[in-house]
Amino acid sequence: MGRKTAASSAKGKEKRLQRKEEQQRIREAMTVVAEANKLENPLADFPVFQKYNKNGIVADIIYRKSSDLSDIEKKWALSLTKKNMQLKYEQCSWGWNEPKKVEELYDEAARYLIAKSTNDGNYLGFSHFRFDLDEGIEVLYCYELQLDNHVQRKGLGKFMMQILELIAFKNNMKKVALTVLKNNTNSKFFKAVGYELDESSPIDDEEEAFPYEILSKINKRLASTLPSSTISKAHNHLQNGHGHSHGHSHLNGHCCPGHHH
Repeated sequence: MGRKTAASSAKGKEKRLQRKEEQQRIREAMTVVAEANKLENPLADFPVFQKYNKNGIVADIIYRKSSDLSDIEKKWALSLTKKNMQLKYEQCSWGWNEPKKVEELYDEAARYLIAKSTNDGNYLGFSHFRFDLDEGIEVLYCYELQLDNHVQRKGLGKFMMQILELIAFKNNMKKVALTVLKNNTNSKFFKAVGYELDESSPIDDEEEAFPYEILSKINKRLASTLPSSTISKAHNHLQNGHGHSHGHSHLNGHCCPGHHH
């Protein structure tokens, strides 16, 4: 075998350097996520957002770790999710898998914002979210946003998403991301509040039609630190309608089939 040329040697060195830089970036991202997961109450930094009073709704916004949910709160969260989403799951290729949903909702990594009526103590809605790595990028992933029927379209959902964004961006997450079912007409709400098709969202082709899409909102303060491929792919995705199959991974080993109302 002949000796390597100077050009091939330089190219190999450049690839090794790129791998090292990527590994270092992922290590740093893991550290950021780990620090966020140590927080006792990320809502504590935003006292103004712990109360909602608008459109006839007066509610307290409460933070809970999954491990701190009461049995009543666990049953309520599952019941509300089932009421809002079971039929939509059953009408697409995923189907409704209650044991899997229970496991997801009560996972130790799950975090909750709960809206509770100040007047009568009734539960009104919740968001289930996690600090995680998504394709090597530190994100706050919103698994669920579920509201009871009588408080929908009154600004509470938008308010809760604003809280998630504040929590995410204060704690150096580079994106807020979420998965939505295409057959859920309520999901257009997320695009109305500034979420765009994520570069990781799969595109239907002749072989497969995907029942979901992935949306995200980038932390503008940290946009320059995103891998260039992420930004360019996102741009091309929106401009040209091209993307790639959903293949992201999470630190805790779970994917993100949380579909939002």
